[in-house]
Amino acid sequence: MDKSLESIIDNQKNYFKSKKTLSIDFRIQKLKDLLKEIKSNEKEIELALFNDLGKSSGESYLTEIHFVYSEINIALKGIKKWVKRKSVRSNLINFPSSDYIIPEPLGNTLHISPWNYPFQLSIAPLIGAIAAGNTVLLKPSEYSVQTSQVLTDILSSVFDSGHVDVVVGGPKIASDLLEFNWDYIFFTGSIEVGKIVAKAAAVNLTPTTLELGGKNPCIIDETASIKVTAKRIVWGKFTNCGQTCIAPDFLIVNKKIKNSLIKELINQITKTYSEDVIKCEEYGRIISEKHMKYLVSLVQNEKILHGGKFDIDNKFFEPTIVEIENLDSKIMESEIFGPILPIIEYEEFSEIDELIERYSHPLALYIFTNNTSFGKKFLESYPFGGGAINDTVLHIANDRLPFGGVGQSGMGKYHGESTFKTFSHFKPYISKPLWIDPPLRYPPFKNKINFLKKILKLIS
Repeated sequence: MDKSLESIIDNQKNYFKSKKTLSIDFRIQKLKDLLKEIKSNEKEIELALFNDLGKSSGESYLTEIHFVYSEINIALKGIKKWVKRKSVRSNLINFPSSDYIIPEPLGNTLHISPWNYPFQLSIAPLIGAIAAGNTVLLKPSEYSVQTSQVLTDILSSVFDSGHVDVVVGGPKIASDLLEFNWDYIFFTGSIEVGKIVAKAAAVNLTPTTLELGGKNPCIIDETASIKVTAKRIVWGKFTNCGQTCIAPDFLIVNKKIKNSLIKELINQITKTYSEDVIKCEEYGRIISEKHMKYLVSLVQNEKILHGGKFDIDNKFFEPTIVEIENLDSKIMESEIFGPILPIIEYEEFSEIDELIERYSHPLALYIFTNNTSFGKKFLESYPFGGGAINDTVLHIANDRLPFGGVGQSGMGKYHGESTFKTFSHFKPYISKPLWIDPPLRYPPFKNKINFLKKILKLIS
């Protein structure tokens, strides 16, 4: 076991044992300090995101920085309410008693964050963990090197060593960290790695949140408004170069409108990113050469309707539309996580049902239709993490909606108050007086069993 990691984790255990994080004023002050430090480092964050992923300053602010500001402000507004002891109604068998639930921090938490939104997905869970009174050890992705450095600088400026620490490195470091006994593990990443995390956590019965992914279907029926539908799909799919876990992974389009939709999708791609996409400052880059080669392999021998150009050296992959005629295609095997949009046509609803069952429990499910009652019924018919009628991705923007997967797309929820709840144990207890002690619960029961049954039936 790595001795340097052992030292860091021992320090975190001691920090939590000091009970410093139990102070609500201390938590609030640290969140305020974090907000201030991020604001003073906005330009550095934007530059790091540009260097790692080619993100424009506008996209970086909208999808990463502002998202974090919102989460901090929600926590600052809500924390005093969230931490309050809650009184609950007692029952007859406990009479007389006062019954309560009190939130307490879980303790030492490990966070393993991904590279696709490396700032937002590192800081957002941390906010809830700090608000709940925990310590955090963050292991950001080894791919987003520049952002990892900015994260290290910001967090080390705000938090004491032991309260929050950042450890950088690749799979070996992550594997070493998983060998320790944590009070909670929060992981965002692929399904494959999520299984490794879950297996490691099971050794110590460590509770986990797994934010994973999947092939997110997007259905467009014959009643959908073509222009708005295409515009919202293009935004949701090609923002961050398609490297978004809740982006539409593939479209299931009614045959009657397929050609019209394809034409408008191409039109919206051109309007958004220009004819010469490689020169567009609003269009990002793929994270690494490894991921570039994977994307290139997906479009080999496929029917490309638009795009398909790439430059491995510059990590550029053009927004690409592909028509799928065979579901055994490599592109339909697993989550794409890039700017490739497969289109499958359907005629009968049974075909949609079969496709959704084939790629069951996605992280997101979308439907575009002008029949909103049908859309509502449709979304209520399948298990998925979160979704939308007539939009994509933006359900993530409402902090009142918990975010997370189901089945193989993950477990656990966060955002807003849900993050605080994730990192808290809600501890129940009762308080009873000593001046009265009803005898019903004590043996012998022989002469009071009938009365006891009546009482228990009354309160059940």
